[in-house]
Amino acid sequence: MSQAIATAPAPAPAARPRRGGSEFSPLLRTVKDQGLLDHRPGWYARDIALTLLGIAAVAGGLLLAGPTWWSVLLAVPLAVLSARAAFVAHDAGHAQVTADRRAGRAVQLVHANLLLGMSREWWNDKHNRHHANPNHLDKDPDVAADVLVFAEHQTAGRTGLRGFLTRHQALLFFPLTTLEGLALKLYGVQALLAKDGPYRTRRERLTEGALLLLHFAGYAALLLTALTPVQALVFALVHQMLLGVHLGMAFAPNHKGMDRPDQHEDGDSWGHLRRQVLTSRNIRGGALTDWFLGGLNYQVEHHLFPSMPRPHLRLAQPAVRAHCRALGIPYTETGFVDSYRQALGHLHEVGAPLREERAGRPE
Repeated sequence: MSQAIATAPAPAPAARPRRGGSEFSPLLRTVKDQGLLDHRPGWYARDIALTLLGIAAVAGGLLLAGPTWWSVLLAVPLAVLSARAAFVAHDAGHAQVTADRRAGRAVQLVHANLLLGMSREWWNDKHNRHHANPNHLDKDPDVAADVLVFAEHQTAGRTGLRGFLTRHQALLFFPLTTLEGLALKLYGVQALLAKDGPYRTRRERLTEGALLLLHFAGYAALLLTALTPVQALVFALVHQMLLGVHLGMAFAPNHKGMDRPDQHEDGDSWGHLRRQVLTSRNIRGGALTDWFLGGLNYQVEHHLFPSMPRPHLRLAQPAVRAHCRALGIPYTETGFVDSYRQALGHLHEVGAPLREERAGRPE
């Protein structure tokens, strides 16, 4: 099955939909006919096994090396492996890993809660709202005004530290991503303790809480057993900071600076195809790019088909690109470096009003 898919020729553009018909339906049929929505449990099993073996090897290396500052170097591969776990947790949340909902939930609980210390249900709630309305300032939590802002009107009234961050948010973006690994843990714990959190049942809350507690206890026990307290603290900081940068590099270029539905009078009526394609940006690259970014470099395809297994995203790209071309819908794809230039350029432009306001103030 996988070999047949991998060697299939690029499809012809899907037929232009009839007036009043869905622009997305012909593309969906094309992708289904190619079997690109079929699950790949074997592929994920290998990926998960390699990640778990890698984490076990790092833990073993820490214990064998003992309390030496050289052990801090192991924080680098652990950060990469933690990002691999995050990508699996993301995919499991989209039902990409398996059609069995219970098995998919278990996979995500292990990778999100146990391995990362990140709440599965908090992530799913936030991420599903993002997928439903990407880049919509009023509906997408990923572009709500927070530490960063994504539209000029969001800069109003930001003074003090928030004003400083907004004025220089493009320059500070990557330094701020060093906090992302810790932020994912903090927000998840806050949601777990909140009365109005996303957890539907008491059992669900207790399960997630127990796994989070096990993560934090196991992480601390490993580091304090292998290292001195100071070395353990430095290791944890390096690990979490590098994890944050890695995840930030995977998420940053996907939507920042792309079209926003709230900027258009008919934005709320956009169909699924336009809503996902116009707000997303792909990153060109080969196998290394696919691996490093966890398949999120195919952001257009991922948003169109959230349950599509990661190894099929690149195979769906020719059909998606051809279909968009046939409909006259812009399909955005750029290089690795240029994608960050565009995203950071947008953040710099958004902060311009505050910089101009500050420059105009009398001394």
